Amino acid sequence: MHKSGFVNIIGRPNVGKSTLMNIMVGEKMSIITNKPQTTRHRIIGIVSTPDSQIVFSDTPGIIADPSYKMQEAMNRFVASTFEDADVMLFVTDTEEKYKADDPIIKRLQRVKIPLFLLINKTDLSTPDKIIELIQWWNNLVNFKETVPISALNEKNVNTVLKLIVDNLPEGPVYYPKDQLTDRNERFFISEIIREKILLFYHQEIPYSCEVIVDSFKNTVTKNNEPIVRIAATIFVARDSQKNILIGKGGSAIKRLGASARKDMEKWLESKVFLEIHVKVKSNWRDDDRMLKHFGY
Repeated sequence: MHKSGFVNIIGRPNVGKSTLMNIMVGEKMSIITNKPQTTRHRIIGIVSTPDSQIVFSDTPGIIADPSYKMQEAMNRFVASTFEDADVMLFVTDTEEKYKADDPIIKRLQRVKIPLFLLINKTDLSTPDKIIELIQWWNNLVNFKETVPISALNEKNVNTVLKLIVDNLPEGPVYYPKDQLTDRNERFFISEIIREKILLFYHQEIPYSCEVIVDSFKNTVTKNNEPIVRIAATIFVARDSQKNILIGKGGSAIKRLGASARKDMEKWLESKVFLEIHVKVKSNWRDDDRMLKHFGY
């Protein structure tokens, strides 16, 4: 018997959803920083064994009061996860505060499929606090099981994987067994650049940027060594943001490019020539045409 199905991971920003999926898949599918709204798109990660296939979906964190159409689109990605899953993982952490009438709790109360509560970052808490959280959550929502985890330290991650497989229906192989995601190389290249923006810049800058890969070519050097030539554009909302992104004499963008290229070479297992441009597109976060172009 072959078991397979779709497992959706939901929760607020910065609770460790992306870290958890990356560890379960065994590859870096989602970028990770300590800033909210790091994940913007719904990203698929696939875990296959001879007898099973889990198709994970890592979603953006739930934004309580979206300020832009972009954030509304991110919330739609989350809403869709309630409609197409065979198993659902709700991730919270030991410091999060919810009210009993929170809309997400009301949605969780209506879930009919196997629903698991994962309390993350338990390495930063105490046993008494974790027990208190387990009781509070299970008094509100009918979780099939609760698992305290530390995604960063891989604590109880294998327990979660076993529970998922045990609750998957009998099903076909949806993707080739050696495939890890449904996203193409260009998507991950743009995410590497966006991760560097989140790490190197502060305040509004990371949230005003979007990245598009204009070209991706496998070529060779003069010495006949493989090299990937990549051209990308970072879009910002204002001229002042462009100036900050580039930095004095281009110093900031050079630093970003060097760090991104290093990660790309590791990921692609090839030398990379990276060219980055910065363009201003005012109000792109509320521009339907641009949002569609960016994949929202």
